[in-house]
Amino acid sequence: MSEHSVDRRDFLGTMGIGSLGAAVTGHLAAAAAAAAAEKPEPKWQPVSDRKIRCGIVGYGVCRFGAAFSFQDHPNVEIVAVSDLFPDRCAGLAKACRCEKTYESLEVLLQDPKIEAVFLATDAASHARHSITALQHGKHVMTAVPATLGSIEDAEQLFEAVKQSGLKYMMAETSSYRADCYAMRQVYAAGGFGRLVYAEGEYHHYLVGVLDSYKDWRRGMPPAWYPTHATAYYVGVTGKRLTAVSCQGFRGQQEAFLPGANRYNNPFSDEIALFQTSEGGSFRMCRTRSIHSLGAETGRVFGERGWMNGTTYQGAEKNLPNIDRPPLPPRVAEGGHGGSHGRLTHEFITAILENREPLVNIHEALAMTVPGIIAHQSALKDGETLKIPQFDTQT
Repeated sequence: MSEHSVDRRDFLGTMGIGSLGAAVTGHLAAAAAAAAAEKPEPKWQPVSDRKIRCGIVGYGVCRFGAAFSFQDHPNVEIVAVSDLFPDRCAGLAKACRCEKTYESLEVLLQDPKIEAVFLATDAASHARHSITALQHGKHVMTAVPATLGSIEDAEQLFEAVKQSGLKYMMAETSSYRADCYAMRQVYAAGGFGRLVYAEGEYHHYLVGVLDSYKDWRRGMPPAWYPTHATAYYVGVTGKRLTAVSCQGFRGQQEAFLPGANRYNNPFSDEIALFQTSEGGSFRMCRTRSIHSLGAETGRVFGERGWMNGTTYQGAEKNLPNIDRPPLPPRVAEGGHGGSHGRLTHEFITAILENREPLVNIHEALAMTVPGIIAHQSALKDGETLKIPQFDTQT
């Protein structure tokens, strides 16, 4: 062997296993990208040419009334909009390209032309507004959560949906984030088996207090707004959270100091560990104090595989398509990970096809109520509490 020749062991030592792996990985990635480029883009296929006549209510600080692309959906006609504040109502009408306005939800619901409403109102009123709309014969899509802190409101909402026979959907954005959607497809295909452990996180660092109608956001118990996190179990599996132990953290923001909020809530952050109906565990993380952190994410770990993001690691070889379905032309994906337009499309399509929407009343309460009980646990120093169920699923 000459002084310049290199045997296989020396070559690997010189190049490095990592470098060789990177080269191979790079080649595979390039091949995958080329294959993806050749794959035809799926196109949206209409299920009907009928237009659902909708009313949109609410144009507060987040401007959600116009953010979910109802005004751009080919199966929607915006009949009227409403907000209690005239300037906001005018802004909503302009954004939705709608000329008809009403001074309140209650007046809008009297319009017989309206078949369905999207309630982008204050969270404290979601249950009451949904019940009122259902009683007026309107299908309902509401922003999250389904109810704010009240088990009694949850019970009344559940009964109202059941008695109405109408479509009810909570617009939980994590359900249509790319990772949660992919996890749901893999779970349904058996790629995880039972989940041993899962976690969902909603971090929302904020200095001061975000403006809100009647100041409902000020000092709100974090776990009362749980659905961006709980969707990473309930929205993946369709299973239930059955019991909880929760710990609260007393942050330094003024809104959480004694006597500073209407809820008598001392916790800026709440971390909960749930028991699941599969026999596993789920951790929910709801924070306000972690500096500069804003995130809605989750991970799932099962007997046959696990996922963090959209990459599956596990035993299942015949994986389903995990790409989110195409949207109609002009319907924007929107915020919260491209979920807004998809939530609207799901709601409208469920009406057209006369089926249950993805986040129906059962799933909505299964995502919302555990947070209410988690806060009760935190106030009791982490005592384990049972979670009431609003269906027979176990």
